[in-house]
Formats: sequence, C-alpha cells, structure tokens
Amino acid sequence: MPTSSASTTDSARPAASGGVQSLERAFDLLERMADAGGEVGLSELSASSGLPLPTIHRLMRTLVACGYVRQQPNRRYALGPRLIRLGESASRLLGTWARPYLARLVEETGETANMALLDGDEIVYVAQVPSKHSMRMFTEVGRRVLPHSTGVGKALLAGFPPEEVRALLGRTGMPAATEKTITTPEGFLAALEEVRRQGYAIDDNEQEIGVRCLAVPVPDAPTAAAVSISGPAGRVTESATERIVPVLQEIARELSEALANPGGGPAA
Repeated sequence: MPTSSASTTDSARPAASGGVQSLERAFDLLERMADAGGEVGLSELSASSGLPLPTIHRLMRTLVACGYVRQQPNRRYALGPRLIRLGESASRLLGTWARPYLARLVEETGETANMALLDGDEIVYVAQVPSKHSMRMFTEVGRRVLPHSTGVGKALLAGFPPEEVRALLGRTGMPAATEKTITTPEGFLAALEEVRRQGYAIDDNEQEIGVRCLAVPVPDAPTAAAVSISGPAGRVTESATERIVPVLQEIARELSEALANPGGGPAA
C-alpha cells in the first residue's frame, strides 16, 4: 500500500479502488492483526504494512475508540470485542450465501451437502441442503464436532503446518466417535498428507457408522471453510467418489470466487 506522512489528512482521500484510503488502511491493519494471532505492536504493523508509525498510531486510536481494537497493559494492540458480533453475523450470512451452491451439489450428486468452518479448535456446520433420499446425512446446522473425525476437518487442517495440527490435537484430544476414528496424531497427519496428495478428504465411517463423507476446502475463503457431501456408505462408494469429487472441487472454486466478489453477496 502507498505510504503517507503523519501530517497528511487521508480520511477523505480516494483510494486507488475508488474507496476511502483511511478505511482501506484500517481494515488492512485489522487483517494483519488477525494474521499475527490477534495481538501486535505498532512497530510490527509498520514493518508488515509499510505505513509510517504516525499513520498507524492515528488509525489505531480511532479503532480503539470504536471498540474494534483494545490496547493491552503491555502497550500492544489486540482485536477488540466489538468484532465478535460482526464475525458472528458474517458467519451466518456466509451460510446463507453458500446455500445455492450446496443446492447444486445436491442436484448433481444426490447426497446431502454441507458447509463447515473451523471455529477455534472445532468444526461448526453453518449451512446444509438435505438430500431428497429418505436416508440422509445426519448433521444439522450449528452442530460442533472435533476436526479429527470429520472429512471437513481433514480438508481444512490439510492446509495447516504439522506443528499447528499437533498443537490443536493436543488441546482437543482425539476421542473415538466410532471404531474407525483416527485416534493418534501420527495417523491423522498421515491422513492429511493423503488429502494433500489426492485433493479431497474422506470420512469413512469415522464420525458415524454407515456414513461416508467427501470434502474439499473452499480456496481463499475469508475464513477457513470446506464443503462436503455425505450419505450412506452404500451410496457414497469408490465409484461414486470418482464422479462426485470433481463436482465438489468445481463448486468450491465457484463459491470462492463469489465470496471474493466485492459487489456483495454471491449469486448462483
């Protein structure tokens, strides 16, 4: 981003995108704080953003006054509690925007389609379109599960460094939902390597006996997200997998493009 002197009044200056430069800078700083784990110092923000310290200090003072950032006793800055409400509302809308894409998944695969996010150390299902079959998948919107026993969990964690995955597993434990659940970090890391190799994840009776799930991440999503189809193991067979996975990958790409659309909510 371009830099400005401390004396520049940039609140009304148009940005290259046609927006307001100070707003773009403020949101960029919030994103950089999130990337850094939620707490940073001004010098770190200056180094990563290229903005001078006086500009960053002025923007942070405004964000603190609005409650979106708080200053810690150690003088570092942390993401503020007012962002929680925004994030919760945006997560609900994310599920709403995803529904047309999940409906296409159901039409093209015949199985229940889901969208899930990584929320802290847990997987939360935020959208679902059920299959028209009488035997359906059995997860509901709002349900929370541990990542190690789900296809969406594998799809999401395959993009994380192994040390971060091990740390997460250490916090959550690896309880067995069924006799087929992976219950060791080594086994789970090997499964993630297979996900990276083949480009999709499988839950083969690991969360619920009799149920198979195929999942892929939504690339470049604003938060870690995955889409999946789930159904009885008798229908989601190896041959069905070869047919379903390309559809999953295509719709995940289209959903990613729609979520990146600056014009607003996606249309499908």
